[in-house]
Amino acid sequence: MGFDGAWVPYLPWSLDALVALQAAGAVTQRLELGSAVIPTYLFHPLALARQAHSLRGELGGRLTLGVGCSQQVVIETMHGIPFERPARQVREYVEVLRASMAGTGQVNHEGQVFRVHAMFGTPGASVMPILVGALGSMMLRVAGEVADGTIATWCDEAAIERVIGPEIRQAASAAGRPEPRVGTVLPVLVTDDVEGCREALASHFSTYDAIPRYQRMISLGDCDTAAQVCVVGNERHVRERIRSFESAGLTDLLAAPFVIGDDEEACRLRTLECLAAL
Repeated sequence: MGFDGAWVPYLPWSLDALVALQAAGAVTQRLELGSAVIPTYLFHPLALARQAHSLRGELGGRLTLGVGCSQQVVIETMHGIPFERPARQVREYVEVLRASMAGTGQVNHEGQVFRVHAMFGTPGASVMPILVGALGSMMLRVAGEVADGTIATWCDEAAIERVIGPEIRQAASAAGRPEPRVGTVLPVLVTDDVEGCREALASHFSTYDAIPRYQRMISLGDCDTAAQVCVVGNERHVRERIRSFESAGLTDLLAAPFVIGDDEEACRLRTLECLAAL
């Protein structure tokens, strides 16, 4: 269909991201394949590094690794792991991942969260892009200073233009790093029943409105709820809205087709065809 990449989330009710990407890699040749995003608290950085390097070699270098701290309710309540100092944890996590790419046979990192002095080698290991899921200024600074960009969530085009883009670009510039990628996960639905679908979206995504960190992201822009951030409408409206994200400085749109109604496959195909035409 002409898409540039395909991304897999890591959610409590989803497939394992890297396993899914390995399967996708077997039936694709050119797509960038990425995780959006793998929770850092659930995997030691060297364990994830070994998986990622192994998979990237099999994919011919097409893997982009997206990582993030997730949410306190997921890490602490669901998994029983202390959700402490997330910005520091992610910063050092990415630093260890970077060290695993050096190809020296040894990874050394002496930090406040991770103290790693280990032999490390994976055949074909090389530098790979790392994006950080960011839900605030501290994490955007981390993403700009040590990663290759960010994957933001629940932010409209105004938030991208006023906050997300400027903050990560400023951090990357101050750290002497290249221009960062600015991505976001955006539910998209092409439909003629706009009112009915918006009601369904409001019900489906209402949980995010109650989570303070997501609500803060929503409040950075012009929307009041998660459902309002979603792109919903006919083909013309969807094209115009997505182009407004591009004009706001978005470089990577991780479009998540939202399906609804009796014929979900037809709904999905219509949305994908509209996105592909862009």
